[in-house]
Amino acid sequence: MALPTNGRVIIDTTAGEIEIELWSKETPKTCRNFIALALEGYYDGVIFHRIVPGFLVQTGDKTGTGGGGESFYGEPFEDEVHPRLRYAHRGLVAMANNGTKNSNDSQFFITLDRADELHGKHTLFGRVMGDTVYNVMKIGEMEIGENERPVYPPKIKSITIVDNPFPDIIPRITAAEKRAQQRAREAGQREREEAERRRGAKKDVKLLSFGGDQDGETEPVAFKKKNIARPDLVDNPDATGIPTPESLLGPPKKSKEQPRERASEKEPSKQEKPSKSNKSEGADKDIKKIRETHAKEKASGSDARRVEIEEMENEIRRLTRKREGGEDSDEEAARKKTKPTKSYLEEELAKYSKGRGLQKKGKGKKDEGDVLAALNSFRGLLQSNAHLEMEDVEEEGGRVDDSGGGTVPDGEDPGIEVDDDRGFIGHALHFPKDDGEETRKAERDYEVIDPRQRGARAREEERERKRTAMKGKNGRGRR
Repeated sequence: MALPTNGRVIIDTTAGEIEIELWSKETPKTCRNFIALALEGYYDGVIFHRIVPGFLVQTGDKTGTGGGGESFYGEPFEDEVHPRLRYAHRGLVAMANNGTKNSNDSQFFITLDRADELHGKHTLFGRVMGDTVYNVMKIGEMEIGENERPVYPPKIKSITIVDNPFPDIIPRITAAEKRAQQRAREAGQREREEAERRRGAKKDVKLLSFGGDQDGETEPVAFKKKNIARPDLVDNPDATGIPTPESLLGPPKKSKEQPRERASEKEPSKQEKPSKSNKSEGADKDIKKIRETHAKEKASGSDARRVEIEEMENEIRRLTRKREGGEDSDEEAARKKTKPTKSYLEEELAKYSKGRGLQKKGKGKKDEGDVLAALNSFRGLLQSNAHLEMEDVEEEGGRVDDSGGGTVPDGEDPGIEVDDDRGFIGHALHFPKDDGEETRKAERDYEVIDPRQRGARAREEERERKRTAMKGKNGRGRR
């Protein structure tokens, strides 16, 4: 019989809840250490760092390596081995040590099966209760890697003290205070990182930026405007002292001829300056070219307007003919004449669609007179065939009687049996008359065994045997 427990906690893990009852009277120091660490929130966020399938699952190391851990007393404490607490089944909670005696800290394990070899080596202080043991078994079935370490280790979320057997425990810090401190540390760390990021950020003035992004004011950009010159309105362009812009030297479309003209203009600058008459002749040529370009553009624009006017007139004529009910244009007439050709697939689909349409139309409108006529004709056919069959049977019976048997005389061909399609109509199923022979045979050859009847017979035989024995005893007593 198991010892009574005193104390209960619930461990909330990522694999589900684990309810543990404690033997605080048999192992007071171990249970006090466990409850004190739970009150301080020491186990919150600790992983199950070791899983041995079919043996145990281990946790309690805050570093997650299996080599850490600390006790509530500040140093490892001694073992508390009780002779009546044994590793007899799964779901037992015990302290883990570093392989030597009296080296307990915060690590503990839960067994997955019977483990007699652990008795006397580790302090057994609790047991898993109810269906929560299946959550422990679920942890024991997880995938493990090297050194018995789980690939995806489950984690302890928190521990709730349901029944505290040591109300005098004063934790150094509560779990709620510890969580608040942790949140404050994380917030401060985020603020420091944000400030460091802002302080260390340098502006890249080479990138596109707006006026509000830069600290200093940028110098305004000065745009130089070109002077407007009209050499075609001046008889002598040199008299103005304004240089002729390059855009007026030739038409913009002839880009291939411009480099040649500019090269020819640069050559006189290297040589001696031409005379005034040569300059005036060059200006006249440029003016002529500009006028020719302008005339060509004007002619092309008038051609485009003429084409547009013709299209509008054709459209008006077509609309007028339609309104009056006249004939369409030649293009539309030709389009109407050419019928679209159907493919072979479309033709086949059209055939089947016609058949489906006929069936659908006939579904709702059935002629009951035709159906009744068909049934009556079939009934008459059955009756006529029945009369014919009866006549054939009588003729065959007469033949059999005349011949004295049903055998075919020697030397005659029995003929070939002809299977006609109407034979099924007059077919009848005949059975020989039962004269009671089969019934008598069944009663004679087959035995029906009733187990109730057999039991009644056995009881009757037993009573008869007892009755006989009693008679024998009474006879001997009289002698």
